[in-house]
Parts: sequence; C-alpha cells; structure tokens
Amino acid sequence: MSEFPWGPALLFCPADRPDRYAKALERADAVILDLEDAVDPANRPAARDALVASSLDLSRVIVRVNPGGTDDHAADLAALAATPYRAVMLPKAEGLDDLRALGDYSTIALCETATGVLAAPTLAAAPGVIALMWGAEDLVASLGGTSSRRPDGSYRDLARHARSAVLLAAGAEGVAAIDTVHLDIDDLAGLADEAQDAVASGFAATACIHPGQVETVRAAYRPSDSDLAEARELLAAAETTGGVFRFRGRMVDGPVIAHARAVLRRADRIG
Repeated sequence: MSEFPWGPALLFCPADRPDRYAKALERADAVILDLEDAVDPANRPAARDALVASSLDLSRVIVRVNPGGTDDHAADLAALAATPYRAVMLPKAEGLDDLRALGDYSTIALCETATGVLAAPTLAAAPGVIALMWGAEDLVASLGGTSSRRPDGSYRDLARHARSAVLLAAGAEGVAAIDTVHLDIDDLAGLADEAQDAVASGFAATACIHPGQVETVRAAYRPSDSDLAEARELLAAAETTGGVFRFRGRMVDGPVIAHARAVLRRADRIG
C-alpha cells in the first residue's frame, strides 16, 4: 500500500472562515478547507478568494471542491490553480469522468452516493487517486432514505456495507481509506468506538468536523505502550524462531506478523 501522507485526524474547516484556517491546522494532522457543504452557496466566491489569499503548510492542506459537472466545480478549480495546494477532495465521485479535470492533483475520491460506492474499485485504480473516503448521509439521501443510523446510534446495514466496500476497494488498489465523520459532536465515546474499529479494520484516518474530536481520533489510532511492546517482542521472536510458533498462548504465522508490523508503522506515522 502506498504511504499515506498525513496523520489520522483530518479536520474540516469552512473555506469562508479564513480566521479558522491556522487554528484548524494547528489542531489537526491535516486540514480540509471545504468549499462544498460547509459553505453557503452565496458565500462560495468569498471562500475562493480566502483560499487564494491563504498561506498555510501546503503539505497538510486538502481542498474539498464542489462535485464535478457543476459551475461551482469549475470555479473552485480555477481558484485552486492560483494556490500552491496540491491535494484535493472530490465529493460525490462516481466515475473516471469526474476525475479528468483534476490533472496532477493528489485526489481523495469521496464515495457518498449509491453510484459512487459501486464505482469505488474504478475510482481507487484511477491515476492520481491517493485515497477513498466514504460518506453516510449523502449516500442515504441518494437512495431516498432519511437516516444512516438506528435510534441507538449504530449504523444501519446499508452504511456498514458501504463502509466495508470502500475500504476493500481502496485496499485492493493499494490506496488509503478514510473513515467518515461522526456528526454527534458531543458523543466522544461513540467516536472513540468507531475510530478504534476503523484502525483495527485498516482505515488510515478518520475525518473530523470539530476540533474537539481530534484528540479522540488520535488516541484511537495511537498504539498503546503495551501494544508497541507486544509487537516488538513478537517480531523479535519471529526473527529467531521462523515459521509458525506460539507466542503468549497464541499461534503466530504470517498474517499475525504483518499485524505487528502495522502497529509499528502506525506508531512511526503518528509520532
């Protein structure tokens, strides 16, 4: 799998709020300057002007443009071309035609419609795509539904299927997968559960909509001291033993060794 260029907590920031840009970037591993859903359509011209006038660490900035085929999309790309930022998130991506205008940008394809989820394998294999992300609410809306979650807060089967499908499509093509946002800002326990599941399943990052969510996500992705110690001990045993062996009462073979290596890689990336 290709190296994911950011840490695990990606924070959305409305592009029409330049007063929040630097603070958002300070709090998160990367900031997603959002020209789409977070901005009232009437404010999008001002948001583009703010984007062009900004000067941030370009290695940690992602710009979410509006969907392909819209007037806003063309205007967003014109503004983006006037900046040094090279990472773009494309919402409601549904096929290769949506990606053609993005040229040499590093692209996160956001699969958040029924068509987009089914097209995830094609999007993951497209040149320039470095990650897939999935979205629950737009997906449900594209089907005429009303809620991605049950009354107890758990995802409905549709959303769970889409999440898995996007993760598998990304993994099959060696690109990263980003887990979607947790809309209940005050539900840090629920966010922690979902982020812990995300890292255990193989997601590279989780998107956040509020700075208060960032540390919960980082904590979920950060291996504990005991996890690191166990991974290092297991790998040391593998070097001296070879083949299948017993470690702390468990059978260890190739996949379990790969899990341990993943823990160390994650620790190195998060720091």
